[in-house]
Amino acid sequence: MHIPAAFGRLALFLLPLVVIAPAHAAHDGARLYAANCAACHGSNGTGGVGVPLALPDFLSQADDDYLRKTIRHGRPGRVMPAFTKLSDAEVNAIVRQVRSWQTVAAVPVPKVGRGDAANGAKLYATRCASCHGARGEGGHGTGVTFSRPRNLPVLPPALNNAGFLASATDAMIKAVLEHGRASTPMVSFRRAGLSDRDLDDLVAHVRGFAKTSPAAAVKHTQDDPPVLVRVSGNSMKDTIERLKGAISGANMKLIRIAPYDEGLLEKGQENSRRMLVDACDFEFVNQALAVDPRIGLFLPCRFTLVEEAGKVRIMTINPKRLAVLFNNTELDELCAKMHAVYVDILEEATL
Repeated sequence: MHIPAAFGRLALFLLPLVVIAPAHAAHDGARLYAANCAACHGSNGTGGVGVPLALPDFLSQADDDYLRKTIRHGRPGRVMPAFTKLSDAEVNAIVRQVRSWQTVAAVPVPKVGRGDAANGAKLYATRCASCHGARGEGGHGTGVTFSRPRNLPVLPPALNNAGFLASATDAMIKAVLEHGRASTPMVSFRRAGLSDRDLDDLVAHVRGFAKTSPAAAVKHTQDDPPVLVRVSGNSMKDTIERLKGAISGANMKLIRIAPYDEGLLEKGQENSRRMLVDACDFEFVNQALAVDPRIGLFLPCRFTLVEEAGKVRIMTINPKRLAVLFNNTELDELCAKMHAVYVDILEEATL
């Protein structure tokens, strides 16, 4: 069959479009970003629980490799998880989406000489420790305004974090020191009077944090049950009274006692064999919220009571299993503390 030459040329012209378009459609960066990143970093990269990614100076200093490695490594023990299940193509699509917000040209990649870490440590103590911590541990809490001064778009990051150190090159660290980041507390140390050698010394000191980087977040296993359960041989009324006493003994404030199905049925028709008891230690809650406001999703502290066959089961969520959701070492410690309190309350109420 004879194919006209013009048709053949048209087919050759269209062939790349037919082959390439489905590949891009399969890895839509905007869609992947919305599904994996927007909840923390904001739909337009303006930040939230996570740092703002659309800061002009950040995008002018961070190359694509840094973004890729950050997605892969996350920040162990901090809020940023490691996205290990995304394919390379999906990671690259997210990087392209983040890069689309860049409005300032990339800064020149600086040359980094062999720095003097000892002098860098002295410079760090006077220039950096007040924000990034004496050991590079970073700011306290998360990036949301609830747990940081509202005039800061981001808290100082942890420089001793294994994920950061694996993602940032010496050249990138030096570029940040040299140029600073507008609209953040990070100033240009070049304009502040430090020499090129001083910057190299600071880079050497920061790189040295790898030797003392804290362990990653606690490894949570299925050994921790999702729900803590104790059984009381007393009646529902007596069990609630014992539970109230245990809550008071734990310095928690009783908030309410109500049927489980209150509001779902007409008043007086609720099942009295299923009850909710809510309580709160407000001082502890404020401390936890300052570390990571996402813990508010699981407040107030709730105990569920179910009476069956003459026994009452008291159940409450296990804070240690919640901790796995947060990737935050500080919160791990608080959740472990709360776990101990819950166990004491359950034991006291069911003696």
